[in-house]
Amino acid sequence: MLKRHLPILSWLPHYNRRLCGADLLAGVIVTVMVIPQSLAYAILAGLPAVVGLYASLLPLLAYAVLGTSRTLAVGPVAIVALMTGAALARVATPGSPEYLQAALVLSLLSGLMLIAMGLLRMGFLANFLSHPVIGGFLSASGILIAASQAGHLLGIDVETSDLLPRLAEIARELPQLHAPTFAIGIGTLLFLLLMRRRGARILKRLRMPASLAELVARAGPVFAVIVTTWVTRRFDLDAQGVAVIGDIPQGLPPLTLPGFDPSLWQDLLVPAFLISVVGFIESVSMGQMLAARRRERISPNQELVGLGGANLAASITAGMPVTGGLSRTVINYDAGARTPMAGIFAAAGIGLVTLFFTPLLYHLPIATLAATITVSILTLVDVPMIRQTWRYSRSDFSAMAVTIVLTLGNGVEAGIIGGVALSIGLFLYRTSRPHSALVGRIPGTEHFRNVVRHDTETSSHLALLRIDESLYFANARYLEDTVYDLVATHPELEHVVLICSAVNLVDASALESLDAINARLKDSRVTLHLAEVKGPVMDQLKRSDFLDVMTGRVFLSTYAAWRELAKPST
Repeated sequence: MLKRHLPILSWLPHYNRRLCGADLLAGVIVTVMVIPQSLAYAILAGLPAVVGLYASLLPLLAYAVLGTSRTLAVGPVAIVALMTGAALARVATPGSPEYLQAALVLSLLSGLMLIAMGLLRMGFLANFLSHPVIGGFLSASGILIAASQAGHLLGIDVETSDLLPRLAEIARELPQLHAPTFAIGIGTLLFLLLMRRRGARILKRLRMPASLAELVARAGPVFAVIVTTWVTRRFDLDAQGVAVIGDIPQGLPPLTLPGFDPSLWQDLLVPAFLISVVGFIESVSMGQMLAARRRERISPNQELVGLGGANLAASITAGMPVTGGLSRTVINYDAGARTPMAGIFAAAGIGLVTLFFTPLLYHLPIATLAATITVSILTLVDVPMIRQTWRYSRSDFSAMAVTIVLTLGNGVEAGIIGGVALSIGLFLYRTSRPHSALVGRIPGTEHFRNVVRHDTETSSHLALLRIDESLYFANARYLEDTVYDLVATHPELEHVVLICSAVNLVDASALESLDAINARLKDSRVTLHLAEVKGPVMDQLKRSDFLDVMTGRVFLSTYAAWRELAKPST
């Protein structure tokens, strides 16, 4: 029981020197790689850059104690940073003390919600976010993030936050772009794209070992930070108008206590919930995929607790909302991390940077971080998935399209709420009109298929109706109409058999409808039967009096019903 709530106890007693060596190396590599990301994502959220470093310290320790993934790396990520900035901008002015305080409250609320969901075993709530909705949300968010960084890449001050006005303002101010900033931003962008797409291949051609080539290619942001910082300092570009990150406070994060302002908490409840769910989905999907590669398992409900603990830790150490990040997790995995101790080592490394080396980042250009963000979110815009969804299901594509349009036009919260609402609405609509089929016997077999699609044997006085959906309040009346139409168009019927092989649930509304169907058919001198009823459904029916009043029988198989009822009664 204790191991289930404190997963660290499942691996720490078996920790050894070999595991320590692998985790230490991974921790060092992750430290170097994620510092530019941490700084960039804090800026994306409208927070001081150092907040990104603070959010990469104690949250990693909390997750190492409470999380179940051996390789997941927790910290600020692009999507959560975007959602954080959107939520905070509505309640405070960016850069103000109130803005920082709201970030702490948002982290606290997210942590409390995640822990509560984990303890109540509510990880299933993430299932309401369909893949088309998530794909549309991520693609639109990628566009928003790229647009938000365009001004930094070009050296143009943009006041507007909405997408279309922002792009229009950038277009108007384009002739006034700042040449040195433009050179740094676009140059860094092209370099990072080259390293991402062809860097490993080029390095392999230069006879570099494959594993090292992949690692060096991923270290592109680190090289970009080092070079552009040196160039800016060497040629005094900040004095020429190149925006730099400036002073970053040295030292470990201060202990903070989020304030209790009821109106602020109320304003941030919905954003905190959405950040929690989206962050959980991104985290657990990545954790499950990597765990499967090593034949390990993670517990989604305990992951909620682990991520909740990480966000609580962020709220008391001047941080921001965090979750498991895609890029940093892949780096951690590829670097050979074997246990969450790699995260502890990474936290220690980032702690050393905040203690001693932040002055070295003074001349880091904002344009470099903007390029880092832009390249990192390119994978979010999933054009192949959009095309595939369009070809496969127009209704799912409509949910994706609504999510994209609302996210781009009204913000991340409206997009995800609208997409989820439409997905649920489409599901209810589809299941409210369940597919059903009259089936007949394939000659010489015990198999039964749709009479429209196959050549089958049928009987004029027997109707075998297969229901391809669970029966519940939304489709109960539709089932009644289907059966009544069947009887009305086949006046010679004596028996109707409902084949329930696809029925996993019969709720109270559907039971009422079955009662009504039974009574109506009885008045029409037609007998109602059931076939292939699943055990749990039969258990439910036995708790009612329906089976006692049903005019017919319950058959184990459709073939048994056919054999018994196919001959006309005399």
